[in-house]
Amino acid sequence: MALVPLNLLINHDGRSARQRITCRYRCGDACAHPAPNTSDNEYFGDLVRDAVSRRSALKAAGIAVLAVGAGSTLAACGSDTTPTAQSTSTAPPTAPQAGMNFTAVAPNIEDAVVIPQGYQQAVVISWGDPVLPGAPAFDVAKQTAAAQRQQFGFNNDFAGLLPIDGTPNHYLLVVNHEYTTERFMFPGYDEKHPTREQFDTAVAAHGLTVVEVERTADGLKPVLGTYNRRLTADSPFTLVGPAAGSDFVKTAADPTGRTVSGTINNCSGGITPWGTVLSGEENFNAYFGSADGAQAPTPIDADRWKRYGIKTKPSERLWETFDPRFDPTKTPNEVNRFGYVVELNPWDPHSTPVKHSAMGRFKHEAANIYVTPDGTVVAYSGDDERFDYMYKFISAKKIQPGHDAAAMANNMAILDEGTLYVAKLTTDIPANQIDGSGTLPAGGFRGSGTWLPLLRSGPGGAAESLVPGMTAQEVAVFTRFAGDKAGATKMDRPEDFEANPRSGKLYVALTNNNERGASGKPAADAANPRNDNKNGQILEITDDHAGTTFTWDLLLVCGDPAAADTYFGGFDKSKVSPISCPDNLAFDKHGNLWISTDGNALSSNDGLFAVALDGPNRGETRQFLTVPIGAETCGPIVLDDLVTVSVQHPGEHDDNSIDDPLSHWPSGGNGTARPSIVAVWKPNGNIGV
Repeated sequence: MALVPLNLLINHDGRSARQRITCRYRCGDACAHPAPNTSDNEYFGDLVRDAVSRRSALKAAGIAVLAVGAGSTLAACGSDTTPTAQSTSTAPPTAPQAGMNFTAVAPNIEDAVVIPQGYQQAVVISWGDPVLPGAPAFDVAKQTAAAQRQQFGFNNDFAGLLPIDGTPNHYLLVVNHEYTTERFMFPGYDEKHPTREQFDTAVAAHGLTVVEVERTADGLKPVLGTYNRRLTADSPFTLVGPAAGSDFVKTAADPTGRTVSGTINNCSGGITPWGTVLSGEENFNAYFGSADGAQAPTPIDADRWKRYGIKTKPSERLWETFDPRFDPTKTPNEVNRFGYVVELNPWDPHSTPVKHSAMGRFKHEAANIYVTPDGTVVAYSGDDERFDYMYKFISAKKIQPGHDAAAMANNMAILDEGTLYVAKLTTDIPANQIDGSGTLPAGGFRGSGTWLPLLRSGPGGAAESLVPGMTAQEVAVFTRFAGDKAGATKMDRPEDFEANPRSGKLYVALTNNNERGASGKPAADAANPRNDNKNGQILEITDDHAGTTFTWDLLLVCGDPAAADTYFGGFDKSKVSPISCPDNLAFDKHGNLWISTDGNALSSNDGLFAVALDGPNRGETRQFLTVPIGAETCGPIVLDDLVTVSVQHPGEHDDNSIDDPLSHWPSGGNGTARPSIVAVWKPNGNIGV
């Protein structure tokens, strides 16, 4: 297979390999602008003096305080040719780790999904494929809004598989469609003069898809079943919780402030124990724009927009020219109706999804559930922005087992009553051991933390603010300000946030942060240990799930294993795969962590990696697959005998378009590059066995 020249992977800012075209359309080119968090929260290093007493208190409470690689050391940060530090664990690593017995895929830049030898793959569904009965077949030259509303949407991200009871080998596949890049959708697209039909088609390409799939010997095949559904950027959603009905969300089109038109920039998500799907509205700010020189209605609006990245200038897609609700100077409250966790009941194709404002409004990468032994539901979520925060919501109600009407009514409202918290991390590592180079301190990167309460919500939207100077409705709608006031810890883009179903430990993908340590910006700290952090890290948390204390350490400090500033849980770095920019997380039945990446800064395509978490192989990292040139790996699903990934934006590159393509995946030849779901399996065997 022909290779693409390496210079095509040169990134636009010397950091992540994500292209500027992707940044422009996905997040409003956030990394090219100053991070919106300008609060003067207490610097992490100033908390060291308080950490010893906190660690003693945690030990007294019976919460383990973990240390990463206590016997390991790393040299000072140097070039990529610095000798690799080795684990000093006395127990020899086992070979292979259960669930990871596959030959690691080498870094590459092929225009293909590359998988281990002995495995097979097949595309499940691609942008434009029929989802609803009567949908036309995909024709890139004839895409219309009417067709797109019946077809699989663009840029698939999160994917979840739910078995259909009583129908063996049949599942509901629920998929988010994060964003559109019109230059890679419409031949001859004029970025300065999009047409009304292109606008309507792009609106229809957003949202979520529910499609029945059948497991066959050739992978997963779509079925035009009765559950199939498309939700778009103008489908009705119900806003619930403290924000619902408040003056912050009322508009002329919705004077009650309870019925929102659409969902946008749905990134990752999760499946609840009661069988629904949670979807995070992430970079919603990028969809709002206005004419150059336009002004916010009030100074307080301007402050709020700045904190949420809303700009009074034309947006990339120019949706505001077709619908005034996307012009914040004309419809200032519309933007406050996005940025929530969406819950969809895929088993009822006539149900209206809800937006849970009790869980706060920010750039939710996802929301994922952990249930304590007494039935308390705890939902974790990260705010995917440089220097923003990690949150959790503890329910006041208990989960009810089953899927009958009473249980579903209880469980569908369980995320509306409870307490929202934000995380503050501490450490007792001396400040002089954290210099921004990533050098491993004595005892490893570790510490403790506290969940700080922000908002207590009750039945019917009743709520109490736990942040002085803010009302409950303000905390629900302008949650970032509440986190600022509480003194939360600024993190390096907290994205997916998942609990290991075997151990209960939490794992957070901190993707990167090119402003860490920059002039006037927070310097490195123990949980974010590198300045100009281009490769990211994985945080491991041992949480008192229904309580307010936790301990933490760093499992991985990602990057080139040959570089001194990387760390792989103490494992021998000469025996791991390079990994950069962790994004989405999943677990296999063995308890291994699986990580998909976004923006690999190591001159290779993005991929999916398995990481051992326990025993002598802790930190072992193996690459299971890579996605095509220009693509991102999203939404991994890891079953005993099947892995699926969402291949997002294949061929998306600053110098290319649908008229001058870099990629022809998945069809090859002269075919159109199309975001798709891919299934990978091992004939007559389980994954990693």
